[in-house]
Amino acid sequence: MRVVVQRVAEASVEINEEIVSSIGRGLLILLGIEEGDDESDAEWLASKIVQMRIFNDDAGKMNRSVIDIDGEIMVVSQFTLHASTKKGNRPSFIRAAKPERAIPLYEYFVTSVEKKLSKSVATGTFGAYMQVRLVNDGPVTIVMDSKNRE
Repeated sequence: MRVVVQRVAEASVEINEEIVSSIGRGLLILLGIEEGDDESDAEWLASKIVQMRIFNDDAGKMNRSVIDIDGEIMVVSQFTLHASTKKGNRPSFIRAAKPERAIPLYEYFVTSVEKKLSKSVATGTFGAYMQVRLVNDGPVTIVMDSKNRE
């Protein structure tokens, strides 16, 4: 699994000119699921993300997690995170998991984050054409991959 984690002042998802979800201060997570990913990948990423200290403390140092600030989280599926640009000019998405595998893992990841955060998580709609709006706070943007656990 690959994620782009963005610290946000606010974020929303719009589908067909209707806002379907929104959050205030917290994290927007763009989630890409690859063939071969499983529940252990989801658990590892969910744990790392909710405990990651990327919010400022009173001294202005990044010392607080999304849990510490009572922040919100939004998860949006994004298969394009597994694009391969090795050959030619048109990206290949062959490594991205097929929906029959990706949807259950996406839902598992969301549930895992909710349990660790102890509150509901906002989401987009898997497979839908979405307009994602955000105010990136900082900006702070972190890319993580469960296959490269640094």
